[in-house]
Amino acid sequence: MINNISFPGLGLDFEINRVAFSLFGVPVYAYGLIIALGLVLAFVYASREAKRTGISDNDFFNMFIIGLPVAVVCARIYYVVFSWDYYKYNLSEIFNIRGGGIAIYGAVIGAALVVLIYCRAKKISIGKVLDVLAVSLLIGQAVGRWGNFVNGEAFGESCSLPWAMTVVRGGRTVAELAHPTFLYESLWNALGILVLILYKRKKAFEGEVFCGYMIWYGIGRLFIEGLRTDSLYLGSIRVSQLLSLVLIVAGIIIILKNRKNIKKHLTNE
Repeated sequence: MINNISFPGLGLDFEINRVAFSLFGVPVYAYGLIIALGLVLAFVYASREAKRTGISDNDFFNMFIIGLPVAVVCARIYYVVFSWDYYKYNLSEIFNIRGGGIAIYGAVIGAALVVLIYCRAKKISIGKVLDVLAVSLLIGQAVGRWGNFVNGEAFGESCSLPWAMTVVRGGRTVAELAHPTFLYESLWNALGILVLILYKRKKAFEGEVFCGYMIWYGIGRLFIEGLRTDSLYLGSIRVSQLLSLVLIVAGIIIILKNRKNIKKHLTNE
């Protein structure tokens, strides 16, 4: 359970135990604690924004409680579907989520579906809720990527950059002087938080900030995924790159279309 993660060019060396502590004999993984921290910070921000924008505390809390397990299940389903060549021969492993194997895009899709269904049922502005969640998602993702760090995963191809990382897992070198793609995405998401907070002051319609999230995260993931060595594939295509491209195009089209309609409406008036 010990990972040795180093950045030789920076003179940094870390020995990390994946198990943070045990509770009644059950190991509690550092990865899970970091993900939980990201969720808490995301919820705190979203809760404050929800109040400011007039979304009921009860409604927002209900969406969070329903959305969390759905997001986890969808993240697992997404990973299993695109890793079916392995799981079709290891069916019992499908439910072994503690063994690893979840995908952030699956989680985002699951959470978005819960929000859409709940808002329609309760007649709440979907765009308003999604705008609140846009920044929250980046907060959770920026923090959560450090879970990949303690697990010694989500690294890229070998490179000669001074911040290249080496990962030794259980005495076996699994990455030598590789791109720390977990770090790239964490920093990209952290910068995105600031960008979206500034952008929301200029938004022209409800849901535009979430479109900004789709574009920002999509661009970052599109390029960062190309560096990774653990991508999920659909044939010869990296699934995350394909989905990223779809998000970018969809976000741009929705913003341009809505802003054009708003401008046209103001002109007619």
